[in-house]
Amino acid sequence: MPGVADLPLHGGHVPPWMLRIMKKLGDSIIRYIIDERGVDAVIAMLSDPVWFQAFNNVIGMDWDSSGSTTVVLGILKTITWNDPCLGFLVLGGKGSRMRLVPEEAERAEKILGVDPYKITRFSKLTARVDSAFLQDGYDLYQHAVIVAKNGKILVVQQGMNTATKYARRYHIDRPSLIEPHSGVSGVPSKDLTLNATVEESKEALKTYVEVINSEGKHLTKRLEEALSRIKRKATLIDFLEDQRRDAVNISPPRYYRPMKISPQLKRSLERLGKVSLVNPEDLGLAPGVGPAVVRALALIADIVYGVPTSTRDSVTHPPDPFIYAYAIGGKDGIPYRFDPRTAIFAYRYLVTAVEESKIDRELKRKTLRRLRARLLRYLGNDLL
Repeated sequence: MPGVADLPLHGGHVPPWMLRIMKKLGDSIIRYIIDERGVDAVIAMLSDPVWFQAFNNVIGMDWDSSGSTTVVLGILKTITWNDPCLGFLVLGGKGSRMRLVPEEAERAEKILGVDPYKITRFSKLTARVDSAFLQDGYDLYQHAVIVAKNGKILVVQQGMNTATKYARRYHIDRPSLIEPHSGVSGVPSKDLTLNATVEESKEALKTYVEVINSEGKHLTKRLEEALSRIKRKATLIDFLEDQRRDAVNISPPRYYRPMKISPQLKRSLERLGKVSLVNPEDLGLAPGVGPAVVRALALIADIVYGVPTSTRDSVTHPPDPFIYAYAIGGKDGIPYRFDPRTAIFAYRYLVTAVEESKIDRELKRKTLRRLRARLLRYLGNDLL
């Protein structure tokens, strides 16, 4: 189920003693899920932004912090590389660690037997999805690739909007430019968005590819034509001429208006014009495709060919996962201070449950029922 949660940018860090407990509790939860339902279930749960946030809350991280993504992915990366027998690995991370994906993919091949080329391709495409084909005001600063031994891949990445002081987390489980997200977690945007990743932009993406294949050497000329048609609307004759050419958008969205053909953009368009594309995914992997290039292609498709790109924001709207913050509290004291005794209690119960399952699965279920009963008494029936 796709989800949304507000993620304001928080400062500070998790104290080392607390992080150690969070790692133990997170490790025990992941091991229990794998023992009960398999690695596929873990990947499916992490692809859901609400479950991801709930997991963050249950291990004691602030319920609404942008640091949720960093801490959860950091913990998962540590426990998966410490024990490859879990059956999945987390690659990449925050800042410069994003660039480690190709190198770590080679190591993942030796551990899990997965295809490093497939991983690197998925990583590159999904990074382009949320930095170029979805332009919503958030700059990516975190990119993690979660790889399972059966070849399933999930990307969780996060962008920052320095103006609003909020972060937005993107979950991608499909190697596609059309509807690749399993969910986007963040504050719904009031600003204009250029979104070539949704179903209603399918024809626009197809037009981008067709324009490149048919007008490759003339992309800059087509962009100049589109820009001139935006500016040339002063007289009734100009308007009627545009109507006769079936121009759909006489007043383009604001994100087109700062468009200038810089030397860098011109070189990128010339380079792109030499590439032969079969589908939108080829475009997503083509050299030099960044936000300015996609904006130029969207402008050409819209103004010259009458095929607009969607402006729909990609954030989804499920229930608020705040309730899970009551499990053991949070680092910043919301809804109450992190409770290490409860965290250790839960960790020990889960470890016991997994260990006992090796002897008797029925005994494990009884153990978990006892755990639930004790948590009900501790937290109250309304919270479970």
